[in-house]
Amino acid sequence: MTCWYEGPLAAFDTETTGVDVETDRIVSAAVVVQDAPGGQPRVSRWLVNPGVPVPEAATAVHGLTEDHLQRNGRWPSPVMDEIVRELAEQSAAGRPLVVMNAPFDLTLLDRELRRHRASSLDHWFETVPLRVLDPRVLDKHLDRYRKGRRTLTDLCAHYGVELTGAHDAAADALAAMNVVRAVGRRFAARLERLSSAELHTLQAVWHAAQARGLEAWFARSGTEEAVDPAWPLRPELPAAA
Repeated sequence: MTCWYEGPLAAFDTETTGVDVETDRIVSAAVVVQDAPGGQPRVSRWLVNPGVPVPEAATAVHGLTEDHLQRNGRWPSPVMDEIVRELAEQSAAGRPLVVMNAPFDLTLLDRELRRHRASSLDHWFETVPLRVLDPRVLDKHLDRYRKGRRTLTDLCAHYGVELTGAHDAAADALAAMNVVRAVGRRFAARLERLSSAELHTLQAVWHAAQARGLEAWFARSGTEEAVDPAWPLRPELPAAA
């Protein structure tokens, strides 16, 4: 039987106006599908006019200017519907979904769905199982004592994965997928007997433990900073009174 890391995978990534999942917006997104390692990836891309200003700091990261998005981007409502339908279709087809730092991208998508579609990510996965593989969580658990940062660029360097055109949604999604395959091979003895569904459940536990450890590190450093333990999706914030 083919192990999950040698089989079909899909990957999802976004570029955004900033790093606040509650208020920032998606400006581009991509879903990459690959049936086997080394196979030709199939790429779906979206460019979005977010309808809000795009900070220069965000443009400096992904290169998408407010003017370019206004001229070439589509309105968010139909785009968010297309993205979540694509993710649901991939999940229904049995492909695990690779998302680097899943609570960021998936929570952003959820908030955009609520904002523009009066819907939610959970609604689309009530009957279709969402099975996420997060290279950041996997690597941090399986090689927990390795020092250094664990950004996508760092993980690509560590696992020998090519990353061309970083901060392009499609390039980042494909790189994250290749990192997950590399993690699977390197730690095959610990992973090959686990299904992607079992790994999804385990990653939620691992991420929560990692969040607690990071909070403790902040406390020892004299910084009281909360780290959300939820994975792969952060719960909706309660409405302001």
